[in-house]
Amino acid sequence: MPDLDLIDRKIAAELMRDATLPIAQIADRVGLSQTPCWKRIQKLEAAGVLTGRVALADPEKLGFGTLVFVEIEAPNHSVQWREEFATAVAQLPQIMEVHRMAGRMDYLLRVAVPDMAAFDLFYKRLTDAVPIKNVTSHFAMERIRFTTAYPVDTRNR
Repeated sequence: MPDLDLIDRKIAAELMRDATLPIAQIADRVGLSQTPCWKRIQKLEAAGVLTGRVALADPEKLGFGTLVFVEIEAPNHSVQWREEFATAVAQLPQIMEVHRMAGRMDYLLRVAVPDMAAFDLFYKRLTDAVPIKNVTSHFAMERIRFTTAYPVDTRNR
């Protein structure tokens, strides 16, 4: 649904900022009454524009104070290796995101763990699960900015 109109984009922006807002508040903010607003939200969900509603949590308060970005270089690019890799990363709950990349690395993982010892265990499980040519880990020292909201245009038609 690439041709979202201004109201659809405003609804999406409001929900990305706070998915707990009552329909009445969202409707008011985007200039609709409640029923048309609710119908648009349902349409955005059905079209896959809105894929879920979640609560965001502070990782440190949940015991995940160490954030690591892990670069993976594959030993080869076969279908078999990619499938094994996908299976391996799906079984490691510490992995928050996996991206196949263009450029010098093949995959980039965002990993959340309690501490260095937990990362070491994670590292061993990952490297035991699938052959990897090279692994480079980058430990985040400070989270300066974080958002899950995409910067949709809510001003221009």
